[in-house]
Amino acid sequence: MTQTPTAHTTPAQEQARAQFTVPAQHPMVTVLGSGDSLLRVIERAFPAADIHVRGNEISAAGAPADVALISRVFDEMMLVLRTGQPMTEDAVERSIAMLKASENGTSDGPETPAQVLTQNILSSRGRTIRPKTLNQKRYVDAIDKHTIVFGIGPAGTGKTYLAMAKAVQALQSKQVNRIILTRPAVEAGERLGFLPGTLYEKIDPYLRPLYDALHDMLDPDSIPRLMAAGTIEVAPLAYMRGRTLNDAFIILDEAQNTSPEQMKMFLTRLGFDSKIVITGDVTQVDLPNGTKSGLRQVQEILEGVEDVHFSRLSSHDVVRHKLVGRIVDAYELYDSKHGTENGTHKGGRGKSGAKGSKGK
Repeated sequence: MTQTPTAHTTPAQEQARAQFTVPAQHPMVTVLGSGDSLLRVIERAFPAADIHVRGNEISAAGAPADVALISRVFDEMMLVLRTGQPMTEDAVERSIAMLKASENGTSDGPETPAQVLTQNILSSRGRTIRPKTLNQKRYVDAIDKHTIVFGIGPAGTGKTYLAMAKAVQALQSKQVNRIILTRPAVEAGERLGFLPGTLYEKIDPYLRPLYDALHDMLDPDSIPRLMAAGTIEVAPLAYMRGRTLNDAFIILDEAQNTSPEQMKMFLTRLGFDSKIVITGDVTQVDLPNGTKSGLRQVQEILEGVEDVHFSRLSSHDVVRHKLVGRIVDAYELYDSKHGTENGTHKGGRGKSGAKGSKGK
C-alpha cells in the first residue's frame, strides 16, 4: 500500500490528508469488507475524519493524529491480507484498539496488530487457531518459553482453548508423548450426589468442555483411539494424586476450584520434559464457603519463581460475543462499588439469610 500524505492548515485547526493505493492483487472487498463492513468499523472509530474510496484509492482527511492512525490501520490490514488471512470486523476493531493504546502510551509492548493476528498456533480441519488479542499472543508465547504457565482471566478469553491448541501442537510435533487434561469436579451450585448414574457419569459433565475443545482440533474419529492408547487422558484432578507425569503436556482447567492442598499436589506431579498450563477465573470460585482458592493463593507463593509465568487476561481479551466483555466489566464495576464478589457478599450471608456460595 502506498501513502501520499499532504497537510494544510485552516483557521480552525490543522488538517491532514493521506491517500492510499491498494495493490491490484488485493480485491477491494478484502480491504473494505462485504458491504463496506470493515470500512464502517474504521469510520466509527474515527468519527471526525472523512474517509473516501474511489476505485482502488482510499483517502482520509482530518486531524493529523487521526489520519496518522488511519494510515497505520490500513498498513496493518495489508500486512495481514498479504499472508492470505482475511480481515474481520472484530480483527479491525482490535487492531484499532492496539494502535490507539500504542499512540496513547498505554501499550506495554512493541507488538503490532499484524504480529498478533498472523501468529498461527494450529491448523486443523480447514481452520487455523490464532491469538486474537495482544494478551493472548503473550500468553501463547509464555507457554513456549516457560515450564509452568498460569492463564488467569474471565470467561471467554481463550485461556483453555489456546492452551489446548498448544498441547495438540506439541503432541503433533513430538515435543511430548501425551496430553493430560484435568479439572476439579466441583459443583457450581449443584450437588453431584443428586445426579443420576455412576461416578464416571456424574463426573463426565465437568470434563465435557475439554472434550469439546479436542473435537475442534483433532479428527473426532481419532480421539477414541488416542484416548484408548493413553496418548490423550481426560480425568478429574483427584486422579492425579501419587503420579509423576513425564513427557506430557498437562492442563489443569477451572483451577480456581482447587484447594491450596490440591494445587500443591498437582504442581508437584511435574516430571521430566513436561509442561504445565493452569487456567482459571478467580472471580468464579465455586468452592464451599470458607475454602480458600488454590489459584488465588498460588499467585502469592510462586510469583517471581524462575520458569513459572503468570499471564493475566481481562475483559478486553474476551473473544466471545461482545456482550460477554460488557457483562464482565459490569460485574467488576458493581463489585467495586458495593464491596461484593460476583454480585454477592463475600463469604457471608446475603440479606435473605442464604449462605453465599463463593469461596475466598
